[in-house]
Amino acid sequence: MYDYALVHAIYTIPLAITLTVILGPLFTRRDVYKICFLQVIAVSYTIPWDSYLIRTKVWTYPADVILGPKLLDIPAEEVFFFVIQTYITTCLQIILSKSVLTAIYLRNEADPENPSGKSLIPWKRAGQVIFTLASIVPILLRGGNAEGTYMRLILAWAAPVLLMLWTFAYQLLILLPWTKTWLPIALPTLYLWIVDTLALRRGTWSIELGTKLGIHVWPHLEIEEAVFFLITNILVVWGSVSFDNAFAILDAFPQYFPVVPGTPSPLLLLKALFLPTSKYDSNRLRGLQNSLTVLARKSRSFYLASGVFSGRLRIDLILLYAFCRVADDLIDDAPSAEEADRWVKHFSNFLDTVYSPKSDPIRLQHALSPFPPKAQTILMLLPSDKLPSEPLYSLLDGFRIDQEFFAKDANENPPIKTFADLERYATCVAATIGELCLNLVYQHNPDHGVNPETRQKCLAAGARMGRALQYVNIVRDVQTDAEVGRCYIPHDWFAKSSASSPNAQKQETLIHRKEILDTAFRIYADNRDAIEELPSYARSGIRVAVESYMEIGRILRYRIQHGQPLDFAGSGKKGRASVPKSKRIWVGWRTMAGWRGSA
Repeated sequence: MYDYALVHAIYTIPLAITLTVILGPLFTRRDVYKICFLQVIAVSYTIPWDSYLIRTKVWTYPADVILGPKLLDIPAEEVFFFVIQTYITTCLQIILSKSVLTAIYLRNEADPENPSGKSLIPWKRAGQVIFTLASIVPILLRGGNAEGTYMRLILAWAAPVLLMLWTFAYQLLILLPWTKTWLPIALPTLYLWIVDTLALRRGTWSIELGTKLGIHVWPHLEIEEAVFFLITNILVVWGSVSFDNAFAILDAFPQYFPVVPGTPSPLLLLKALFLPTSKYDSNRLRGLQNSLTVLARKSRSFYLASGVFSGRLRIDLILLYAFCRVADDLIDDAPSAEEADRWVKHFSNFLDTVYSPKSDPIRLQHALSPFPPKAQTILMLLPSDKLPSEPLYSLLDGFRIDQEFFAKDANENPPIKTFADLERYATCVAATIGELCLNLVYQHNPDHGVNPETRQKCLAAGARMGRALQYVNIVRDVQTDAEVGRCYIPHDWFAKSSASSPNAQKQETLIHRKEILDTAFRIYADNRDAIEELPSYARSGIRVAVESYMEIGRILRYRIQHGQPLDFAGSGKKGRASVPKSKRIWVGWRTMAGWRGSA
């Protein structure tokens, strides 16, 4: 009795609940919008077709396996199947795609510098031909062999939609990693094949003998059912990717879409999809790609956190952080102090130009000319219109302090002599970044109307939290900094000690590292509550960014408490404490779920 309801109770509902628990902390307004949008489309498009199949006896349901209520002859359990399959597959696609910045897979196919984009055109045309034929042939053969009725109806129903989705989103469907496209199709398809096999074997539903080909994928699994579940999951995933494609276009090209609501209308989404690829800004796309590459290579904690943000805020945060990393690399990796000083001047001149009241493209090009080509693509996208200039200039002051370690009198007059010097340095190189990130958060606030006092409080707390993260960074990198002639532990702390033997000096250094780490955790404990006063759409991302970095501090603190070495190789970074990727993902998920780390 009620076998169909049991199928849901045993197989589909528990899976949907599991995916909801996993995705729950990661849900954004866009995710909810996408799920609801696809649900409406899937159910409204499938009901007339499914009703026709039942009324024409292509498939049937024994009266004793369903509860009874029907919609246009479709059992309530079947209608629920449309809903829950769409939900399961969409949730899986969202989970697997969270880390992806979709915009970097867009291509201007008219740009000669994008040969990969031009090569997609034959694939686009081939797909259009295939899906057009799949739409037309079943109609032409409708009077043919009755045994192929069900298969023809599946193709006639699905192929026109596949044609439309392929036309809209072929770039992403071809260029995205297979784990973001084919894996979310394959996993639920295989699962539903197994469920369907069990249901067909039990007689929960059946395909009439005169309408099927009689071919089995494996015992009890009809070829038509296998194709049906495969195609329906393709429809859901391709629809989800098309939705992402529209949002990527809206986010990536503010020159065409100056204002993007949190939940754009379907008309605006269609407008984005109809934007010709020849109008895509190739320079912006290249800059985004280079920025994300820098971020993935140089800051795995922030790279992880960036996946939690969405929309233009995510893009601008990536561009800001990439600018900071490019500056750090060019100045810090300079072969000499003189060369490093030249890079500081180049960056200072660039900022002077960007923040000049007069827009001068020629002067901007001149200011960019000393930089490597990839760096230029990143610098030119700095969202300076949303950022105050003072923190960026202070960041350069921090780089200048770094260079003082290589001055001739650095041994007698070290740049970090007192804790006040350390605090000033951390303010320049890290508090500034915290302030800049939060400025972007408030610039992108879709709700508007933030209390000025709350905003100022959060900006101040963000700056202090930036210092705390830098202290963790300093404690982690004592050995690697020493190898290049830098010591950020205040010189006066050592001057007060009488330690002379190497072991005594090593122990003293460990004590000082613990002091700095303790300071970091005190600042963290005093300021983490301010995160809860940030706009809701950015709160989770900031939490993940902070907690991912403080997890490094917790590893260091654990090692100090248990007498373990702090300087070790981890994840290919010699001498640096590192959090394994699996643990970083766990920390990120648990943080978004509302779990607070220890202070």
